[in-house]
Amino acid sequence: MFVEQISIFIENKEGRLAEVTAILRDANVNIRALSLADTTDFGVFRLIVDNNEAAEKALQKEGFKVGKTQVLAVEVQDEPGGLNKILDPFVENEVNLEYMYAFANPKGKAAIMIFRFDDHDKALKILAQKNIKVFSSQELHNL
Repeated sequence: MFVEQISIFIENKEGRLAEVTAILRDANVNIRALSLADTTDFGVFRLIVDNNEAAEKALQKEGFKVGKTQVLAVEVQDEPGGLNKILDPFVENEVNLEYMYAFANPKGKAAIMIFRFDDHDKALKILAQKNIKVFSSQELHNL
């Protein structure tokens, strides 16, 4: 039930982000979710896309180093406290959340969040115990 995320290290300078997104556009790759964390000199651009192979090939062709990470795509109820229904069990079970970001969900009333935990296997067990939906890569691509 893991989803593959690609990560790109990019220089923190004018136009660099637009360059990356143009490469993906030209490769006909659709960005479904993203997160950008920056420092003074560089940024980490994390992406969930509809075609990882095409994205990786196009970016590498242009000289970008592409990393891959396993993350979880989790359904979060779009209501007050919806996110806490996901987060609280992890606190109780001492599972660390490294980062998270939102996924565009055009077909549902619930939100989808991308999570990176320090122990994905334990996180999956907790989610299953709480009957919380975890999406597969194929399910995300079909949205």
